[in-house]
Amino acid sequence: MSRIGKLAINIPSDVNINYINREITVKGKFGELVRIIPNGLDIEQNDNILKVTKQITTRTNNALQGLYRTLINNMVIGVSEQFKLTLNLQGVGYRASVQNQDIILNLGYSHPVKMSIPPDISVDVNQNTIINLKGCDKETLGLFAANIRSWRPPEPYKGKGILYLGERINRKAGKSGKK
Repeated sequence: MSRIGKLAINIPSDVNINYINREITVKGKFGELVRIIPNGLDIEQNDNILKVTKQITTRTNNALQGLYRTLINNMVIGVSEQFKLTLNLQGVGYRASVQNQDIILNLGYSHPVKMSIPPDISVDVNQNTIINLKGCDKETLGLFAANIRSWRPPEPYKGKGILYLGERINRKAGKSGKK
């Protein structure tokens, strides 16, 4: 039995939800998101409360009920408030800049790394080392941040790399000399 799936989703007044033919559309001031609901689940909307219900109780439907309740809740939060992620570049000479629809990263390679920014994500660079990402879709925001981070994941010996805000790296001692 899914405990998360039974929880109701509160819908803010500035968010519109349409559910037609197994497709849910969530519109808000920051964008519009669409997702297809699988067979076996239904959406019930009463005033400003939304519930994900099961048509048939099976083990798979129990898991899907909790998953889709969370996905729909993330859609509602995203279009009303937006999600934010902050990346921090730690290392000598590591820099970032935004040009047009590209982010350019200098990460100690012999060439700058150029990545195109997805259309629904906004990127802001502060002090050349702090990258602020904003977007209404949590999934694409996390994927884009992971792609940036994959160029220089944090390493445990010197602590260099691309870190999420507030992330701590457990440092290792390294080699010890001969005795």
